[in-house]
Amino acid sequence: MITNATLSKAHSAAPAVSDIRDIKPPLEISSGLAWLWWTLAAIAVVVLAAFLWRWCQRRKVNVPIVPPVPAHVRAQQKLAAALALLGQPKPFVTAVSDTVRTYLEERFDFRAPERTTEEFLRELSSTSLLVKEQKESLGSFLASCDLVKFAKYEPGEKELRELHGAALRLVEETKPVEVVNPEFRTRETK
Repeated sequence: MITNATLSKAHSAAPAVSDIRDIKPPLEISSGLAWLWWTLAAIAVVVLAAFLWRWCQRRKVNVPIVPPVPAHVRAQQKLAAALALLGQPKPFVTAVSDTVRTYLEERFDFRAPERTTEEFLRELSSTSLLVKEQKESLGSFLASCDLVKFAKYEPGEKELRELHGAALRLVEETKPVEVVNPEFRTRETK
């Protein structure tokens, strides 16, 4: 038989075990409206993104598009600027020659700047984009430029002005012609 004395001995002999635990904090029970707030926030973000996108698109439309400067206008501007180098034959001739070669490349898609004069004139002879007189004028122009650039020829101011005039004539003769189309009342470029 078990008496109280036996039980008290058993409790005192056994290590003390804690059979009482601390109280857990209360659990938060979400209301049924939390999903509604998250949904409204997501919709607000989407609407804001849509307004920002439309605003950016409108700003792009309002930016004026500047048309590119035509090749003949750029060439004329560069030739006018080259006149400042008239007192220095080699830099002047280099500027005028490079301007004409760049113009021909932009206007007719020739690979003029990367080629020697002979290679360029050979390609030019097989094309019908320039008339015979223009090809001959260009050939003598480039030969005169090569004399100054590579053979150390020092031309006078009169010869330099003639080279400049030949370059301007070539640009003027080969620039695109604007044709007014009476049917549509628009301008077309040949």
